Amino acid sequence: MDETERYDRGMVVRRAVLGDAHVDRTLAKRNEFNADFQELITRYAWGEIWSRPELSRHTRSLLTLAMMVALNRGDELRLHLRGAFNNGVTQDEIKEVLLHCAIYAGVPAANSAYHMAEEVFAQMHPPPE
Repeated sequence: MDETERYDRGMVVRRAVLGDAHVDRTLAKRNEFNADFQELITRYAWGEIWSRPELSRHTRSLLTLAMMVALNRGDELRLHLRGAFNNGVTQDEIKEVLLHCAIYAGVPAANSAYHMAEEVFAQMHPPPE
């Protein structure tokens, strides 16, 4: 597979997981400074790793959530919480991942992640007025 094919495959997966609106916003902000980085993550994160058949996107979402909690990457956690729903991850599964992270990554990290998850859930599913 050449780099163009890897990029194209990555873009399909990136859009499926993160949604067209997010990807379109990101691409609209592409400039001379960040264009190489955007291409890199599309080719390798999405076109190479997320495209591998050995783990489902569902499983990759769960792993990514746990790593974002452990690394204290709030912006990426919020992004991947939304993406996890696109991959069929349930709110109960996310709760279990965060509980697991409390033991292995620390209670403060999990506590922060719970707050972020509740914010994302509220944005995705606002209460009826």
